Amino acid sequence: MKQLNEATKRILTIVLIVVFTAGGLFIGTKIGNKEAQTDGKTAKLTFEDIGELATQSAYCTEIEMIADGQKAFGLDIPFTQAKQIYSYDVEIKAGYDFTKITYDVDEAKKQITVKLPQVQTLSKDLDTSSFKVYHEQDSMFTTIKLETQNKALQELIDRAEKDAIENGLYEEAEKNAELVLKGFFASEYNTKEYKLQFETE
Repeated sequence: MKQLNEATKRILTIVLIVVFTAGGLFIGTKIGNKEAQTDGKTAKLTFEDIGELATQSAYCTEIEMIADGQKAFGLDIPFTQAKQIYSYDVEIKAGYDFTKITYDVDEAKKQITVKLPQVQTLSKDLDTSSFKVYHEQDSMFTTIKLETQNKALQELIDRAEKDAIENGLYEEAEKNAELVLKGFFASEYNTKEYKLQFETE
């Protein structure tokens, strides 16, 4: 059993701050110590002080429309319509809770099995500076309520997350997480000797 030396820690820090894709990768760099496991038991990676690790970002521009107006007998009353059409950029980050990642070393087979939890969305950030108005129609008879605006904004953010996931956000996050972990294990084990296998819970 041995602890990581200072040189190894510096190597790991460099590995963990690499930007993997144009989509973006942000990784925390504070790392705890870990003891090498040689008895085949499952152990937690000591990235616990990192907590969450974002391995992929997606940037989406979403357009939203809000329309409201007065009605009579179920029909819109002319000239009472208020409408807003606008867009925001939203950044969606995906990754892992690193406290839930475990691994097992089989010395007989020279195999390291890493068990990953499910990829999850870590944050959904609205870029307020990206706000653009495409159409705005006011009416002295109708005011779009703040409650309606807030609801529309939340729907916009949720739609950005859905679009990002459908376009491969989680798959890319998983690929990048494996690259990070390969760098981590390469600093402790001879990767020409040990086979690294990933499993998702």
